[in-house]
Amino acid sequence: MRPQARGHLAMLLFSALVAGSFSLGTIVANEIAPAAINAARFAIAAVVIAVVVSVTTGWSRAALVAPWRYLLLGGLFALYFVLMFEGLKTAPAVSTAAVFTLTPILSGLFGWWLLRQVTTPRMALALSVGAAGALWVIFRADWSALGRFALGRGEAIYFLGCVAHALYTPMVRRLNRGEAPVLFTCGTLVAGCVVLTLFGWSDIRATDWAGLRPIVWITLIYLALMASAASFVLLQYATLHLPSAKVMAYTYLTPSWVIIWELALGNGAPPPLILVGIALTVLAWFLLLRDEAA
Repeated sequence: MRPQARGHLAMLLFSALVAGSFSLGTIVANEIAPAAINAARFAIAAVVIAVVVSVTTGWSRAALVAPWRYLLLGGLFALYFVLMFEGLKTAPAVSTAAVFTLTPILSGLFGWWLLRQVTTPRMALALSVGAAGALWVIFRADWSALGRFALGRGEAIYFLGCVAHALYTPMVRRLNRGEAPVLFTCGTLVAGCVVLTLFGWSDIRATDWAGLRPIVWITLIYLALMASAASFVLLQYATLHLPSAKVMAYTYLTPSWVIIWELALGNGAPPPLILVGIALTVLAWFLLLRDEAA
């Protein structure tokens, strides 16, 4: 299998794993401070990835050159996750997942700025279709709300996090100096854990860890192992083999995966009109994959 094909497969799995964060995060967002749960998830994920590095690629002194790279990348992802959980306190899972689908446009802009990656006409069309679908879902198929740009507080907070996520993608490609994805991921996770621990120390100390409900611990373990450790490796592998906008194209599948998660958790399906927007995001994903020139 070609590296590009493996990159696409990595992002397909990435989108499914990330979708679980929205559904599970909505359940626990008001039970634990965003900085506290994310500091814990980064710490657990960093330990897991460190073990993987030890038994696979091994450690390299060259990877320690310019450690500021990891602080920058870890800080961006820490900001993304904190704002995500802050947004999930008031925004529904499907709606926040739709906000997430706006990242390809942002990523494409950052990709041009940092890497001079050019957006083809077909890619521009796909991004426009995906954005239209995302806005349809975000404003809950309400034309009057869209006209007033009556964006919910949770969606607005999460959008700022998505800006950080979109910048992260091309920055990985810009800052990587040949390190293996798993090793680079480990450095990013450790740095992110440091940033979150310093930023959220008061929240971490104030959290009654022993008194948390089982669902919070289940969510924490899922976030650490699947939505952090595994997805970080998948994302960093893909960003080294695919253009930034095409990597982020897989975010268009996230709302569809979230619907599946919501059904599995017994939360029901969204209204039929919302599914129109979801269908547009899937169409955008398909158009981007067809753009072989990208």
